[in-house]
Amino acid sequence: MHSFFIRIIAVFEIAGGLFGLVHQFDRLLGARVVGMDAIVAVLGVLLFGFILVAGVLLASNDGRGTSMSIWAQFLQAPLLATPFFSYALSSGAFANLSMTLQRSPRLGFDWAIAEHGWLLAIAGPSAAHIGINLLALVSWLVLRFGR
Repeated sequence: MHSFFIRIIAVFEIAGGLFGLVHQFDRLLGARVVGMDAIVAVLGVLLFGFILVAGVLLASNDGRGTSMSIWAQFLQAPLLATPFFSYALSSGAFANLSMTLQRSPRLGFDWAIAEHGWLLAIAGPSAAHIGINLLALVSWLVLRFGR
């Protein structure tokens, strides 16, 4: 059963890493990307490239694949959106549980399969929210402790 979960994690990392890498290259090579947008796009290329390599190594049962995938899942777990700073990363799939921080806090849940996402900004929504990618957290736990 453990190897089944490892293979699913590898497939999501490979697919999400590849799609994210292509999207970030397209963004980087797009019309007049300069300044902070260019830096974020380069970081996106590096992150999705890292996730893609981690997935390939994990699928081939390479020991480095497990340690790289642990980091890949760790980077996908947090969600942070404040008026000052925002961060989110997902590759392959996500199941996000988040809480809006305002006068009446509320919980939210969102999920998707066969997707990728990358957000890094020195800005964000007026109503801040924090959260966690539950799928990345579970994947991290499987990779870290399921040996």
